[in-house]
Amino acid sequence: MDRQTVRRISAAQAADLPAAQPSADMPPLTESQLAALVRLPDARPPKVAVSVRLDASVLAWLKTKGQGHLTRINLILANLMDAERAAQRRH
Repeated sequence: MDRQTVRRISAAQAADLPAAQPSADMPPLTESQLAALVRLPDARPPKVAVSVRLDASVLAWLKTKGQGHLTRINLILANLMDAERAAQRRH
Protein backbone atom coordinates (compact mmCIF):
# COMPACT_ATOMS: atom_id res chain seq x y z
CA MET A 1 0.00 0.00 0.00
CA ASP A 2 1.49 3.39 -0.92
CA ARG A 3 1.90 6.26 1.54
CA GLN A 4 -0.82 8.37 -0.08
CA THR A 5 -3.39 5.59 0.41
CA VAL A 6 -2.29 5.03 4.01
CA ARG A 7 -2.54 8.76 4.74
CA ARG A 8 -6.03 8.98 3.15
CA ILE A 9 -7.31 6.01 5.16
CA SER A 10 -5.65 7.31 8.33
CA ALA A 11 -7.22 10.74 7.87
CA ALA A 12 -10.64 9.13 7.35
CA GLN A 13 -10.20 7.04 10.51
CA ALA A 14 -9.10 10.09 12.50
CA ALA A 15 -12.24 11.90 11.36
CA ASP A 16 -14.39 8.81 12.09
CA LEU A 17 -15.38 8.64 8.43
CA PRO A 18 -15.75 5.39 6.51
CA ALA A 19 -12.60 4.73 4.49
CA ALA A 20 -12.84 4.21 0.76
CA GLN A 21 -13.10 0.62 -0.34
CA PRO A 22 -9.75 -0.97 -1.25
CA SER A 23 -9.12 -1.75 -4.88
CA ALA A 24 -9.98 -5.23 -6.19
CA ASP A 25 -6.31 -6.20 -6.45
CA MET A 26 -5.62 -5.34 -2.79
CA PRO A 27 -6.68 -8.03 -0.31
CA PRO A 28 -8.12 -6.85 3.02
CA LEU A 29 -5.71 -6.59 5.92
CA THR A 30 -5.68 -9.42 8.45
CA GLU A 31 -6.30 -8.83 12.16
CA SER A 32 -2.57 -9.27 12.87
CA GLN A 33 -1.65 -6.75 10.16
CA LEU A 34 -4.15 -4.25 11.56
CA ALA A 35 -2.77 -4.77 15.07
CA ALA A 36 0.77 -4.09 13.82
CA LEU A 37 -0.13 -0.76 12.20
CA VAL A 38 1.11 2.44 13.78
CA ARG A 39 -0.32 5.90 13.38
CA LEU A 40 1.52 8.25 11.04
CA PRO A 41 2.75 11.43 12.72
CA ASP A 42 0.68 13.82 10.61
CA ALA A 43 -2.58 12.00 11.41
CA ARG A 44 -2.70 13.67 14.82
CA PRO A 45 -4.07 17.10 15.69
CA PRO A 46 -1.59 19.92 16.40
CA LYS A 47 0.70 19.30 19.34
CA VAL A 48 0.81 21.23 22.61
CA ALA A 49 4.14 22.20 24.14
CA VAL A 50 4.77 20.58 27.53
CA SER A 51 7.71 19.94 29.78
CA VAL A 52 8.28 16.37 30.88
CA ARG A 53 10.92 14.73 33.03
CA LEU A 54 12.19 11.35 31.84
CA ASP A 55 14.56 8.82 33.31
CA ALA A 56 18.02 9.35 31.79
CA SER A 57 18.02 5.75 30.58
CA VAL A 58 14.69 6.25 28.76
CA LEU A 59 15.96 9.36 26.99
CA ALA A 60 19.23 7.63 26.08
CA TRP A 61 17.30 4.68 24.62
CA LEU A 62 15.07 6.99 22.57
CA LYS A 63 18.11 8.84 21.21
CA THR A 64 19.67 5.55 20.08
CA LYS A 65 16.75 5.21 17.64
CA GLY A 66 17.95 8.26 15.70
CA GLN A 67 16.59 11.72 15.08
CA GLY A 68 13.06 12.51 16.15
CA HIS A 69 13.22 11.13 19.66
CA LEU A 70 10.72 13.72 20.91
CA THR A 71 8.27 12.85 18.12
CA ARG A 72 8.83 9.18 18.98
CA ILE A 73 7.68 9.85 22.57
CA ASN A 74 4.39 11.21 21.21
CA LEU A 75 3.96 8.24 18.85
CA ILE A 76 4.62 5.74 21.63
CA LEU A 77 2.07 7.41 23.88
CA ALA A 78 -0.48 7.80 21.04
CA ASN A 79 -0.21 4.10 20.17
CA LEU A 80 -0.58 3.15 23.84
CA MET A 81 -3.64 5.41 24.12
CA ASP A 82 -5.20 3.87 20.99
CA ALA A 83 -4.54 0.34 22.26
CA GLU A 84 -6.11 1.14 25.64
CA ARG A 85 -9.18 2.66 24.00
CA ALA A 86 -9.55 -0.34 21.69
CA ALA A 87 -9.29 -2.71 24.67
CA GLN A 88 -11.97 -0.73 26.52
CA ARG A 89 -14.31 -0.91 23.50
CA ARG A 90 -13.91 -4.72 23.41
CA HIS A 91 -14.97 -5.05 27.06
